[in-house]
Amino acid sequence: MNTNHPYHLVDYSPWPITASIGALTLTSGTAIWFHTGSNKLLTLGLVVTASTLALWWRDVCRESTMQGKHTMKVVTGLKIGMLLFIVSEVLFFVSFFWAFFHSSLAPAVEVGSNWPPKGIITFDPMGVPLLNTMILLCSGITVTWAHHSLMESNAKWTLTALLLTVSLGLVFTGLQGYEYMEAPFCISDSVYGSTFYMATGFHGLHVIIGTTFLSVCLMRHMLRHFSSFRHFGFEAAAWYWHFVDVVWLFLYISVYWWGG
Repeated sequence: MNTNHPYHLVDYSPWPITASIGALTLTSGTAIWFHTGSNKLLTLGLVVTASTLALWWRDVCRESTMQGKHTMKVVTGLKIGMLLFIVSEVLFFVSFFWAFFHSSLAPAVEVGSNWPPKGIITFDPMGVPLLNTMILLCSGITVTWAHHSLMESNAKWTLTALLLTVSLGLVFTGLQGYEYMEAPFCISDSVYGSTFYMATGFHGLHVIIGTTFLSVCLMRHMLRHFSSFRHFGFEAAAWYWHFVDVVWLFLYISVYWWGG
């Protein structure tokens, strides 16, 4: 096999097809759960998807850390790919903001020509939403602290900062779950409920994903996979986390403060 090039030609892997099966099972199971209340297919989809992610990430960590297949050229490609992925996520949330402002700036007669629609009791923006805003802002500071500590080869402070960031992510998720349980309206309560839960719910999902990314980075740091000059896995997770922070600021200002 000719290896006189800086690129990584990946080996045959079963994970793309198992990830596809897991994603199909997960989305189908979610639809069935919404309509019938049965969560068996949803649980199966979660198990298949989570198992695939764990095994696939294990292989990527081995390729980069143990086998040295992630050359500088490969890392450059990974950085471009991560940036394009974040851009696609930005456009994903643009669609939710578009729907929210389309409905709120010119409320239809069906919702009483009023925003929020009549009968909708909104959240107090100075309560849990403000607390969650402070939590995410603090997590943005701690993940930056972790990045600078890693670049300075300070393993102790990197570990501390990463632990704080993951903990803040978990607290945010717990508070948002509490907010949902106490909500005076549901997703079927007019266009307000639909846009509110779609926007904040998908952001919550992204927080869970970002917390998972950072948890993997925490474990990899404890296994000494990162160095001061080779730690793109952590950089990618930090970029994603900052993106999640910025989206929440727009959500808080638009949905909770102005839209409520």
